[in-house]
Amino acid sequence: MLAGLSCCGSLGNSGYLYQTAGAANDHIMLVAKNPVTFGYERLQALSIRHPDLAAFIQQQGLPRYYAETKNAGDSYFILYYPKNRQAFACRSMPNSAQKVEFSGPYPITHNELATLRKLEVGTD
Repeated sequence: MLAGLSCCGSLGNSGYLYQTAGAANDHIMLVAKNPVTFGYERLQALSIRHPDLAAFIQQQGLPRYYAETKNAGDSYFILYYPKNRQAFACRSMPNSAQKVEFSGPYPITHNELATLRKLEVGTD
């Protein structure tokens, strides 16, 4: 379980993940606990389904931004840590739903950082 991620237990169920997949796919989301953002809830639900992802976030900390996409049946997650100017890529394969492969860290460029920070305009 993720430290600091304690919202509704029902978020980890397949129904929530399925119902919100369209809204999350091919989007970068702000991850914040207060106020709770969609990115935070979605990442929490995925962390329940993927214990490797939960362990990674436990070790690295909660990312500030998160992106999700799919390609050829694989799910890809990008975890952005702008304070460190780093991002990590994760891949979950359908034949091993709980296992997640990680790569990185990758540097976040100045342009990427500017794009990410635009997501926070109006959230204060």
